[in-house]
Amino acid sequence: MSAQPPVYDPPVYDPIDPALRDNPFAVFARLREEDPVHWSPRLKAWILTRYEDVRRAHVAEEFSPDRITPFYTKLPEADRSILAELVHYLNLWLVFRDPPEHTRLRKLLNVGFTPPAIRELEPMVVETVNRLLDGLEGDRGSVVDMVARFASPLPALVIMSMLGVPHDMLTRVKGWSDEMVLFIGGAQDVPDKYARARDGAHQMAAYFRDLIAERRRAPQSDILSRLIMARDEDNDALSDDELIASSMLMLFGGHETTTNLIASSVNLLCRHPDAAHTLRQDPAAVDRALEEVMRFDGPSNSSARIVAVEHTLGTKLLKPGQRVFAMIAAANRDPAEFTDPDRFDIGREQNRHLTFGVGRHFCIGSNLARLEGRIAVTTLLKRIPSLALAENDAPERLDAIIMRGFKRLPVRLG
Repeated sequence: MSAQPPVYDPPVYDPIDPALRDNPFAVFARLREEDPVHWSPRLKAWILTRYEDVRRAHVAEEFSPDRITPFYTKLPEADRSILAELVHYLNLWLVFRDPPEHTRLRKLLNVGFTPPAIRELEPMVVETVNRLLDGLEGDRGSVVDMVARFASPLPALVIMSMLGVPHDMLTRVKGWSDEMVLFIGGAQDVPDKYARARDGAHQMAAYFRDLIAERRRAPQSDILSRLIMARDEDNDALSDDELIASSMLMLFGGHETTTNLIASSVNLLCRHPDAAHTLRQDPAAVDRALEEVMRFDGPSNSSARIVAVEHTLGTKLLKPGQRVFAMIAAANRDPAEFTDPDRFDIGREQNRHLTFGVGRHFCIGSNLARLEGRIAVTTLLKRIPSLALAENDAPERLDAIIMRGFKRLPVRLG
């Protein structure tokens, strides 16, 4: 009797699985080895897990960041009607544009994110961090949710200050952002996510429409006033819809990504108390430590792209219009790029992680996120003698395929 051929059992990446959402790295490792350009029937998309493939998806002309329009046009009429306003503004976001529109928008938006502009924010960030930690003083010895009490309000308050949004709007702003993330982040287990995302986007857009009109009448020293006055070399300015969309992007992107960076930093330092001790003794080491947080378990799970041109990647034929998830979290643990990639090493020297992207779509707010992360981590470690994950209250991960972070992170404050 002839031997039967082996049955191939491909690894499955299913972001709806809570266990996999918590720790996808073993599946990523199998995919890198066995099927690095993997078609996911669950997601109806390609999954890329090797460093070089993920990097290529960010820079090669065969891929486009304009993933919203193709997805939207394939939806049923009822869903398109629900999402029409949200998609209108998302299509004006810098992160979803190709040149030449991307080039024009980035030049105009850069006025608020130059190195001198970011350095000017440091005293405000320090003050905000200390104010939030003051609010935790009465909770010493208790368990608190570090997302709700620290990691989430900090970047929200910072970006609100930059845009000139009053701090008493925090609860409403956070609510709008949480609703939008259901669609933008790719939530897999929320049946009414389209309607909720629409409502959040509608309210955020309406708020910024009024604020922009107010700043046109009476400019202030905030980034929104700078963007209204910004002109490129052709004297071109941002339209009102572009100003609304860019304000939404800054509020959403500046809040969500940095929240996840800070929460992940707290989680990893709780799990690696030796690293926390090192940073308490040598705060100057925090910059390299934050880069390792972003590599090891950073705020970016994946980037979504659309195949623009038919081409072969590895052994697979990719066709125009197909979705691609370039798994940044997998690429950041590729042993072909990183030595001992599954070890958390805050002294790691060679660390070309892809968390902020690469090429022309490199995150415009990366320096702001690093500033907030540095001040948040060093001040937290200085003011709180010890941190430990709650004994009987497990952290809860976000339901998202694009972002990676925590919905809740219960921590006992020493």
